[in-house]
Amino acid sequence: MSTRMNNEAPDAAQPAPQAPPPDKAAPTGRFGLPTATALVIGSVIGTGVFALPSALAPYGPISLVAFVLVTIGALALAFTFGALSKRVPGSGGPYVYARDAFGDFGGFLNAWSYWITAWAGNAAIVVAWVGYVEVFWNSGHAKTWSIVIAMVGLWIPAAINLSGVRSMAVTQIVTSVLKFVPLLFMATIGLLFIRVHNFGPFNAGGTSAGSAISAAAAIALFSYIGIETASVAAGRVRNPRRNVGRATVLGTIGCAVVYILGTLTVFGTVSNAALRKSSAPFTDSADAIFGGRWAGQTVAVAAIVSGLGALIGWTLVVGEMPMAAAKDRLFPAVFARTRRGVPVFGIVSSTLLASVLTAVSYTRFEKVFTTLVLLSVVTAVIPYLFSAGAQLYWLLTRGRQTQWQHLVRDCGVSGVALVFSFWSLAGSGYQAVYYGTFCLLMGLPVYIWLKVGRGEYGESLVVPFDSTAALTSPACPPDTGQLPQ
Repeated sequence: MSTRMNNEAPDAAQPAPQAPPPDKAAPTGRFGLPTATALVIGSVIGTGVFALPSALAPYGPISLVAFVLVTIGALALAFTFGALSKRVPGSGGPYVYARDAFGDFGGFLNAWSYWITAWAGNAAIVVAWVGYVEVFWNSGHAKTWSIVIAMVGLWIPAAINLSGVRSMAVTQIVTSVLKFVPLLFMATIGLLFIRVHNFGPFNAGGTSAGSAISAAAAIALFSYIGIETASVAAGRVRNPRRNVGRATVLGTIGCAVVYILGTLTVFGTVSNAALRKSSAPFTDSADAIFGGRWAGQTVAVAAIVSGLGALIGWTLVVGEMPMAAAKDRLFPAVFARTRRGVPVFGIVSSTLLASVLTAVSYTRFEKVFTTLVLLSVVTAVIPYLFSAGAQLYWLLTRGRQTQWQHLVRDCGVSGVALVFSFWSLAGSGYQAVYYGTFCLLMGLPVYIWLKVGRGEYGESLVVPFDSTAALTSPACPPDTGQLPQ
C-alpha cells in the first residue's frame, strides 16, 4: 500500500485498524541502536571533515561562526528526521517522507536527488581520502595515480557491501571507533597548542561578513550530510520508531563536538596561508603540535580509516534509497533486485557513476574537493527541504490534536530546518546550483518513462472521470445555476 495512505482516515463503514506495536511496525531489522548510531557517525564523519579546514581557510575564522550556525540547523534536521521516522517507518528516509506528504512525484524527485547526492558525495569523500593516502604514497600528487587510488577507495567499500550487511555492520562499528578517537584527541588536547597569530584575518575573503558566512556554511554543511542515513536504512534497524530518532540525534551531537573543536584546533595550529595549500590539514596540525612526522602520519591513518568507513556507509545508502523507490515503482525495477538481501545493481551502478565523476573532476576542475562538495550539498538540500516541509505540513494539518506547547515547539524546529535548508542552497553559489538543478531535472524523462510503463496519467490513486456517466447518473443533481448550500 502507498505510504500516502497510512495517514488517511479509515472508511467510516469499516472499523479502524489497530496500530501495530513498535517492534512490528516495520520489517524486522538486523542491527540495533549502537550500529545505527555508528552508521550515522560513520557516514557523517568521512574524510570530508579532515579536508574541511583547507576548504574553509579562504574565508578565515569567520567560517567557525558559519560552522556553529550549520550545527544548529543540522540539529533541527536531526530532530525533524527523528520525528518523521516515528510517523513514517520503513527504509527510504527523505524519499518516503516526501512521498507520504506530497505524492508520487515529490517522492521521486527526492529519491532521484538523494541518489545523486549519495554517489556524488562518495566522489567528494574519496577525493579527500586520496589526499591522506598521498601522505604515504604519490606525495607529488600525480593525477593519474590519484585517480587510481580513488578507484581503489571506491570499490573496496562496494565489495564489502556486496558481501553482506553483517560485514558492513561490523566494519562500520570498528571504523567509527578508530576515526572518532583521534578526532576527539585533536578536539581536546589540541586546543592547548593554539596560537592566535595562526588564525589570520577574521574575514580573510574580503567580502561582506554575511556573504562569507553563507559561502562557508554551504561548504560546512557537507560535513553533516549523512545525519539521515539511519532513517534511510530504517528497514534494517530493530525497533526503528525508537532507535532511528535516537541514533540520528546522538550521532549528530557527537559529530558536532569533534567538528567544531577539531576545526578550531587546526585553524589555531597551522597558519592560514599554509592551510589554504594543504591537502591534509589535520596531518599538518598534528605535526605542528608534536613536531616531526609521526603524529601527522598517525592522523593520516585515522583519516584513511575514517574515509573507508564513510564510504562503506554511503555505499549501503546508495543502494537502499533507489531500492525503496523501486519497490514503489518510482525507480527502475532493476534497482529493487537483491542478492542475499543486497541491492547489487544499485551499489554497482552508483559506484560506477562515482568513479566517472571522480575521474572527470581530477581532469576538469582545479578545486576538485570544493566543486564536488557544493554539488553534493545542492542535491542533498533538496531532500532536506522536502523533509522539513513534510513535517511542517503534517503538523499544521494533522498535528493540531497535540498540546499547543508541543505543536509550537515542533513547528519551530521544522521551521528552523526549512529556513536553514534554503540558506544553505543560497550559499552554494551559482555554479553549484546550476549543475545541481541540471542533474535534478535529468530525472524528469525517467519519471515520464516510469509513468508510461505503468499506464498512468496523473496520480495513481485518482479515479478517471467519465463525464457522460456523471451527467446521466441519478446521483448527479441537475444544474440549477445556484451554488450548493
